[in-house]
Amino acid sequence: MASDIGFVEYACGQIAAAGRITFRRMFGEYAVYCDGKVVALVCDNQFFLKPTAAGRALLGRVREAPPYPGAKDYFLLDAQLEDCEQAAELVRATADASPAPSARAGGRKTGKKSAKGRTVGKAARRAKQS
Repeated sequence: MASDIGFVEYACGQIAAAGRITFRRMFGEYAVYCDGKVVALVCDNQFFLKPTAAGRALLGRVREAPPYPGAKDYFLLDAQLEDCEQAAELVRATADASPAPSARAGGRKTGKKSAKGRTVGKAARRAKQS
């Protein structure tokens, strides 16, 4: 069952104080971003927070579950999502503990993969052909 956009908007409203909150539809469900970092998934109208040590420290006992079959466990927030302050604090801690998005995130590929698996840019391919 796909998530309702209304639930996604509600969840993002609950965590709005954490920073710049955005979401994007991915694979029929939604990824939630805080300041450009993926911090959660919304699947089947449930909010799955990316697991971090900082989040675990704030939550104490936490319910964990996979957001979709075959996925690793995430923190499943239900009652915690009702408390805007706590939810925003959890999301902020998760964003702070997450690595910065790569410079190419969302960008187009500019090269082909070489036999060794490295990306080869257009200029390098032209040089090889000469």
